Amino acid sequence: MITHAARWMARSMVGRSGAVAALLASAGVCSVALGGPGCRELPRLDADGTAVMEVAEVSAPVSDPWPTNSGKIDHSKALTTIVFGSCARSDRPQEIWEMINSAKPELFLFIGDNVYVDIPNRNPGAADFAPKYAELAAFEGYQKLRDSCPILVTWDDHDYGLNDAGKEWQHKGHAQQQILGFFGEPEGSPRWERDGIYASYVTGPEGKRVQVIMLDTRFNRDTLDRVPGERPRGRGPYVATTDTSKSMLGQKQWEWLERVLSEPADVRVLGSSIQVVADEHGYETWGNMPHERQRLYDLIAKTGANGLVAISGDRHLMEISVERQGVPYPIWDFTSSGFNWGSGEVSDPNQHRVGPVLRQPNFGVIRIDWEKADPEILLEGRGDKGQVLTSATVKLSELKAKPAPAQ
Repeated sequence: MITHAARWMARSMVGRSGAVAALLASAGVCSVALGGPGCRELPRLDADGTAVMEVAEVSAPVSDPWPTNSGKIDHSKALTTIVFGSCARSDRPQEIWEMINSAKPELFLFIGDNVYVDIPNRNPGAADFAPKYAELAAFEGYQKLRDSCPILVTWDDHDYGLNDAGKEWQHKGHAQQQILGFFGEPEGSPRWERDGIYASYVTGPEGKRVQVIMLDTRFNRDTLDRVPGERPRGRGPYVATTDTSKSMLGQKQWEWLERVLSEPADVRVLGSSIQVVADEHGYETWGNMPHERQRLYDLIAKTGANGLVAISGDRHLMEISVERQGVPYPIWDFTSSGFNWGSGEVSDPNQHRVGPVLRQPNFGVIRIDWEKADPEILLEGRGDKGQVLTSATVKLSELKAKPAPAQ
């Protein structure tokens, strides 16, 4: 338990919890979502006008500050319904918001291609970002969602700014400012200064604590290896690299990820814009860098990060995959993409697929049943009419690393 008084001059910072969190983080004390679980704010003013914020009894996991321009969440209550999705073209109707709102999400996760900056301009510049976010903001269904629950985000290539782009993208700094500004990142949040938009959030009481980790698979990602010569029919342009120096996340994000995975949580949702498990299709996937994916699996084991389920987008299809080999426990990857367009005929092989592969507009629902003796996580894929397309149920007891064998 830590008690710490953070002092800073300038009355303008009073009440800016994001700035307080950033200050505490820089001091190496904590970076909690102030007002969240386990954290108590005691603001006062010294006689000289110095604002004083005492953060007492800090036992909450490390967390980034929550967005300021979407609905609030009650951190004292157990989270039971998360909705997520990806790939929302703003030049097409987005009726799916009505069905998303009907699912009554307590939290919504936007996991990439939230807008398409590079459509129709395939060579976009800095001026192309803001108009696309304005188009998204104009949809009434999106407005209703924004007003009713928190929206947490990461990006994929098209809201990053360019198809399949990685760390070489010249407008990535501008893209970062645009996405964080639009989705209400608090002033002073460390996310403004990071080498990417990765973030971690925690909510819920002890014993029913949910951690949401949003990865950034763009800002520091090295170039992908391409198929030599003509690529096979129906497959993507990429192959698994043998160059183990290449990185998916970059070293700073890896170090950060180890810290957040080490924090206590009962359920963890790992948001990756690209698929974690499926890797036979030849498009973007963690399988393009097998050493990095294994590093992820090994890090989950090293940190004892039980209760983790991955979600992904990008592919303009819906499927549920599970990896059972070389992992600390079964790693489920629930892919939902996209909101208002599909991928046409889908014939991708995927030895890890559970259930069907679907290509119509879709969104994902994660329901957590805390009341069962062995809590369950329901992964439920829905279509644009609200119909259930695919589902899988995972018991929380199945998402625990096996103890290391005795020496």
